[in-house]
Amino acid sequence: MTARPLTLMAVHAHPDDEATGTGGILARYAAEGIRTVLVTCTDGGCGDGPGGVKPGDPGHDPAAVASMRRQELESSCEVLKISDLEMLDYADSGMMGWPSNDAPGSFWQTPVPEGAARLAELMRHYRPDVVVTYDENGFYGHPDHIQAHRITMAALEMTALTPKVYWTTMPRSAMRRFGEIMRETGGDMPEPDPAEAAVLAEIGLPDDEITTWVDTLAFSGQKFDALAAHASQGENIFFLKMGKEKFGELMGTETFLRVQDPTGTAVPENDLFAGLR
Repeated sequence: MTARPLTLMAVHAHPDDEATGTGGILARYAAEGIRTVLVTCTDGGCGDGPGGVKPGDPGHDPAAVASMRRQELESSCEVLKISDLEMLDYADSGMMGWPSNDAPGSFWQTPVPEGAARLAELMRHYRPDVVVTYDENGFYGHPDHIQAHRITMAALEMTALTPKVYWTTMPRSAMRRFGEIMRETGGDMPEPDPAEAAVLAEIGLPDDEITTWVDTLAFSGQKFDALAAHASQGENIFFLKMGKEKFGELMGTETFLRVQDPTGTAVPENDLFAGLR
């Protein structure tokens, strides 16, 4: 019998989230021979349509957008060499406060035990050694990201599995540098208003609270190309405006908060699989 491969499972909300927050680790660990499983919870139907038509505008067809974004997601998975793609296909809930939050069948309206049971089934099948998802606030307050966090943590409780569990985050120092780069590349990009600035200031964690810093610089080009595969959403993917060099400078390390660890490995660590190999 062949030994079961080490397995990473990343649970994300929408097509393109896999590249933004975890493209580097997915590419790096795939290159190291680790099985990489991506679970995408929603269909992305609240994204931009062809020609940049926005949700709620005339001509925006969520079903057509979802179909287009599925193809883009598959292209991104090819770039990142992701082993297995699983889609839960809940309806995209849109940004917090949108009417689509309340739509029947939206991910935000899905009972957590229902979504968790489906994810737990996938966890039992793949038996991940490492699980990555968002924190309680979904990193920046998006309802589908919050729901992905909720079903992931509930699914873990439903199984007898004890993987290392991580939440994606960003060091506050990198958030400040991101703002500087966006102003450099955005030309006349306005300064955020005080309320917006206060929200942005709370995103991520102080550098000394981050447990895990993974060097993914060698894979930042793949990560950039995976983001670019989501071409229909290009207007919203600010990172692409940086170009590959500055993108690598800012996004060449991916950071996480370790919240469950059966190995007892000391932190800070530089490998999600520390203690497992």
